Parts: sequence; C-alpha cells; structure tokens
Amino acid sequence: MAHIQRAGTAVWTPWRAVFAFGLVSLTADMVYEGMRAVSGPFLGSLGASALTVGLVTGAGEAVALVLRLATGAWADHSRRHWRLTVVGYAMTAVCVPLLAIAPFVGAAGVALASVLILLERTGKAIRSPAKSALLARMATATGRGRGFGVHKALDQVGAFAGPLLMAGALAVTGAYWPGFAVLAIPGVLCLLLLLAQLRRRVPSIAEPDPEDTPVPAAGGGALRRVRAAVLGSDLPGTFHLFALSAALTTAGLMTFGVISYRFVDAGLVAIAAVPLVYALAMAVEALAALVTGDLFDRWGAGILLAVPALVSVVPVAVFADQLWLVLVGVAVWGLATGVQDSTVKAYVASLVGPSRRATAYGVFAAVQGLGALGGGALAGALVIGHAALLAACIGVLQVVAFGLLWATLRVGRPVS
Repeated sequence: MAHIQRAGTAVWTPWRAVFAFGLVSLTADMVYEGMRAVSGPFLGSLGASALTVGLVTGAGEAVALVLRLATGAWADHSRRHWRLTVVGYAMTAVCVPLLAIAPFVGAAGVALASVLILLERTGKAIRSPAKSALLARMATATGRGRGFGVHKALDQVGAFAGPLLMAGALAVTGAYWPGFAVLAIPGVLCLLLLLAQLRRRVPSIAEPDPEDTPVPAAGGGALRRVRAAVLGSDLPGTFHLFALSAALTTAGLMTFGVISYRFVDAGLVAIAAVPLVYALAMAVEALAALVTGDLFDRWGAGILLAVPALVSVVPVAVFADQLWLVLVGVAVWGLATGVQDSTVKAYVASLVGPSRRATAYGVFAAVQGLGALGGGALAGALVIGHAALLAACIGVLQVVAFGLLWATLRVGRPVS
C-alpha cells in the first residue's frame, strides 16, 4: 500500500503502524513488567509487611481494571484517545524509574513506593481502553486478529526482557534501585516513539473507518446517559453476552501464582526453576496470539469456542503428579491466556462500532476483572487439598462460558 500524505507527513502503511504500536507496548512492558517482577520483595526490603504488600499490589491490579470503566467512557466522550494513551504511558515511564528514590528517603520509602506503584497502575487504566480502540482502527486493513496478535507477541517480548533486565541489574549491584533507574531507558524510548512518530503517522480514530458503522448515541434521561457512558448499557446485547462468557473463562483461568504455588508445594519444581516454567508459558502465549489471530481472520470468531475447552484442561494437567503433564498444562495455560489477551479483543472490535469501542474495552476489562477476582478466591480456597473439586468447578464454569459464547456467535452481527 502506498504512503499517503497528511499535512506534509507520510502516513505509515497499516502493518508498519501496527508494528510500531507493538514496539510501544514492548518498551512499556519492559518498564512495568520489570517492576512487577520484584515489587513484592522490593516493598519488603523497604520494611513493608506481607499485609501491606498484598494490599498495595492487590489494589494496584483492581485500579488497573475497574478504573477502565471511567477511562474508556472518557476516551469516547472526549475523542482524546491519543492524549489518554500518551498520558497513560508517560505515567508508567516516569513512576517506575522514580522507585529508585524510595530506598533513600528513610521511613517514607514504603509510602513513596506504594504511591508510585498505584500511580503506575492508574496509568495502565488510563491508556488501555483508548489504546485498544486505536489499535482496532489501525488493524482494520491488516485483519484485526492478525493485528492484535502481532501486537500481543511484541508485547510479550517486553514482558520477557524487562524482568531479565531487572534481574541482571540486581545480580550485578545487589540492590533494587539501579534496576529501576535502568528501566528509564525503555520508558524514554516508548515516549519518543509515541510523540515523535506514531501519533503523526497513523490514521486518527476520528477519521472514517471504512468497515464500520457508528453506534448512535444513547438518548433518554441523565441517568440513562450515565449508565450508557460508564456501564455500556447501550452497547449491543451480544457484546454483554460475550463479556460474561469471557469473565467465566477468566475465572477458570487461574493465575500463574496459584499454579506455581501448587507445583512447588507438591515438590515437582524447585523454586529456582519457577521463572523457567513461566518463560515457557510466555513463549507459548506469544505464539498463540500470532497463530490464533491469523486463524480468526481466516475462519472467523468460531475459533474462540476452543478457549473454554482449553481452560477446562488446565487444572487436570497442572494438578497432576507427573512433571511432564504439569508442563503440558502450563503450556495450555499460556495458549489460552494468549487468546484471551489478543484475539478476544479483536472480536470485541467486531461487535462494537468505533464511536463506542473505548467504552466497550473498559467495560470488558472490568467484567473480566470481576471474573478474575472470583476465580482467584475459588482457586485460593481449593487449590491445596481440594484440587479435584477445583477442577470440577472450573469445568462447570467453562460449560456455561461455552454456552454463552455459542449464543453470542449465533446471534451476533459484527459491525465489520
């Protein structure tokens, strides 16, 4: 596709724009995944109790998900998708390196680090719905499944590199703060790519999307408009069915923390080898995003019906007594997670028109967050001593998720 000109600036081809946006996520992931890899021990080194660590990290994840209800609606209402994306990434690029100061402020170190961690997660909530809406617009010509898949794969490269960079700095210096300082480098690269190139060279979300039909604004009273703006009550019913299905799938897709706790407790994997097992899952997740994204564009959303089946397999395998079967289960977990974080978002863009996509992504993330909260509580209560019951509960959840997804696919009329 030939370049076109906008105000004297060459506009990138769709694939180049998607790849560049993937590099933005790669560099940002290096920053915040590098921080998240050591956030618990780092807070502990400052004198925080286990309760404080749990409250800070748990509150951070809750903020990153639930706040998207407001930031998604804000992006659609203000049409400032790029501004919110840049602000959100800037908060990550600034807050994480500033953690290097915390060890040097004495008793205030825990409070400073906690605030910076929560602000970084707030930045994630601010940018995510707007970023996903922008990516959906960029990927119109590439195929949304492929576009989201390539973006997710690049994102995962950053998820590898950031913790490795932090681990290297920690090994060389024996302290956390140099690692946080070094993470300023990918943070600066992220912002330079956003500000100096990407925003000026890709299609604006305000420009007409040739394959979409905008959703009419909600009418009625003030309360109805607020419900529509924040909770997405005016979004298609198929979107809400799909969100509920994804929430149940997420509830069954246990966190790696629960999985690793179980296989370490069972004596199958040494603590030092846990990062290697996690690396296996991340590699599978990146590959899954690429492959299923391509299949989504070729065969349609029907491939998503495989996700509840995959999730049902995970507890049966990861709770086994044979290491090889546990590793197979971890690989399946990575496969399902990769689809959940990429191809599923491509289908959301197919169900909701461009004028409401950021709202939809915000609602979708909040519903998934509730599913993750419930699933985490279920897994935490049953993983030790009641693994068979946990596997059965997850199986039931996935049967319901499959039924809801089947209903979505039967009645859904994608907007693109």
